[in-house]
Amino acid sequence: MSDFMIGLSGLGAMFILMILRMPVGMAMLAVGYFGTLILNGDRSANALLVTETFSATSNYSLTVVPLFILMGNIASVAGFSSRLYEAAFAWVGWLRGGLASASIIGCAAFAAVSGSSVATAVTIGKVALPEMKRFGYSDALSTGSIAAGGTLGFLIPPSTGFVLYAILTEESIGQLFMAGILPGILLTAFFMITVGLITLVDPEAGRPGEAVPLARRFTALLRAAPLLIVIVVSIGGIYLGVFTPVEAAGVGAGLVILMALFTGKLKGNDLVKAVVDTVRTTAMLYLIVIGASILNPFLALTHLPATLGEAMTSAGLGPYGVLLMIVIAYLVLGMFMDGLAMLVVTIPIFFPIVTALGFDPIWFGVVAVIVIEMGMITPPVGLNVFVVKSVAGDVPMGTIFKGVLPFWFAMAACLLTIVAFPSIALMIPQAMFQ
Repeated sequence: MSDFMIGLSGLGAMFILMILRMPVGMAMLAVGYFGTLILNGDRSANALLVTETFSATSNYSLTVVPLFILMGNIASVAGFSSRLYEAAFAWVGWLRGGLASASIIGCAAFAAVSGSSVATAVTIGKVALPEMKRFGYSDALSTGSIAAGGTLGFLIPPSTGFVLYAILTEESIGQLFMAGILPGILLTAFFMITVGLITLVDPEAGRPGEAVPLARRFTALLRAAPLLIVIVVSIGGIYLGVFTPVEAAGVGAGLVILMALFTGKLKGNDLVKAVVDTVRTTAMLYLIVIGASILNPFLALTHLPATLGEAMTSAGLGPYGVLLMIVIAYLVLGMFMDGLAMLVVTIPIFFPIVTALGFDPIWFGVVAVIVIEMGMITPPVGLNVFVVKSVAGDVPMGTIFKGVLPFWFAMAACLLTIVAFPSIALMIPQAMFQ
């Protein structure tokens, strides 16, 4: 059997292991280790296992992950996330479909402290879904807006997707964080436009909420101000060069903990829960990084990435034709795979191709993350749909998938806009070094 066929067989075995519920990181680690064992023997495989595991876990840049996750968890258990939703509700809740728009704004704001799509959907969903139900919103619109809004946690910095992409490609975490800001705002606007169009066609789907006096709007905004200040300090510090991403994560987590303690919102049990959740999520992400670090050298040995890259570039489709093929591949994979798993498996294959075609690696990081976001609400897996289902237990899965469909097209429109105008993603990162 040729090395190329061994590589393909290895990927097939990895997908089978994931289907059988083996953790993604373990599936990649097993395939990478035993594949290297077959090709180069046990000494090479054992050396790869030891050196890559140590290298991955001792990577200083990865420290940003547990710190930002802790920041989001503390903000959630201390109730700060509900203040973000309340502020958004006060300002846009009186519009037609305003509660759904407020949910999306709340998701965007909470994404800037959590970095997690799942955490964003769960946290805002618990606050927003009962309110939308109280005002008679359709199940499709209410759950669809939360599932779609939750995906912003993968795009708006601090994003775990960008951290993994940076580690896999050796790009700047800070530049990737900055690159996600304008696309994140743009996608939020597209989601809100989608809500407006849905309620224009069916006004009963999302009736206006109660009008809030101007004084109460500013009061709600003031209540959310501390967390908004943390967002500005941490992300703004990266932009201005005051903090590295790791330092910004430490400052943000520290400020949120101090705020929670000062306001008396952080009880002993809540702190323990936040720390345990942080350790659990961090361990999962570290295992994925270790698995990818062992799988990728095995794939390089099989020449699988190089062979696929040569086949795609020699197909005569041109740069954007190849990019379209990559996007389609992501959309298909998104029907069956978790977003982080997709990222670590595909980036070593696709990244050399797009850079050889002359595409900017920071820009492609944004494109890849948006397409992976689309996979998070694409059936039959659609991770965020299952997350929202866990919060809205009485809503059928079919209704939730129906609800996310218009938002899926909004994401496609946002993706096309960023492909047509790459400066949307590159403007802020390029300004950092001028």
